[in-house]
Amino acid sequence: MISYIRGELVAVEEEKVIVDVNGVGFGIFMPGQAMNQLPALGKEMKLHTYMNVREDAIQLFGFLTRDDLQIFKLVIGVSGIGPKGGLSILSHLSPDELRFAVMSHDVKAISGAPGIGKKTAEKLIIELKDKLRIEDVLERNADVSKSAASSSAANQVQAEAIQALVALGYGSTEAASAVRKVEVTEALTVEDVLKQALKYMIS
Repeated sequence: MISYIRGELVAVEEEKVIVDVNGVGFGIFMPGQAMNQLPALGKEMKLHTYMNVREDAIQLFGFLTRDDLQIFKLVIGVSGIGPKGGLSILSHLSPDELRFAVMSHDVKAISGAPGIGKKTAEKLIIELKDKLRIEDVLERNADVSKSAASSSAANQVQAEAIQALVALGYGSTEAASAVRKVEVTEALTVEDVLKQALKYMIS
């Protein structure tokens, strides 16, 4: 099992990258969204990898963070979704967007991924709803310099703002993305966050 690969990025293709590790080029499939965050060609990079062994091929799937890799493993653990399907979902939705879509039962957002139908999206939501937490997203995006108490308060404000936007008719994934762009401080109320998030959504 190859847990990660560190080497020089030498090529970027449609669905994969080529990473040179001591003269050996590894072809690694990656989600489209992650490929937008790659370093320049010739730069060193590290990818956390999942190896898929089939009768006719050995494939490597790469992710920029261990969290992204864990989300991928959860997705392909859903019956009926293989590595290619998991890659399609994570090319369409970022790991955080997928968390919000699952927790808010946003079938439309998930089934928007190529090759993923409504029934498969519903199955994914059912099987992952107890394994993914919105709090993980909010805590990871909280300012690490804040105290635990103030971080918790900021997370609560963000969560309430997202719920309010959904109640107004916005999609949960769209709402979560807008709220996460707002720099939440102790001085901001839910109403303040809503106003700023709405500016992002209509701009």
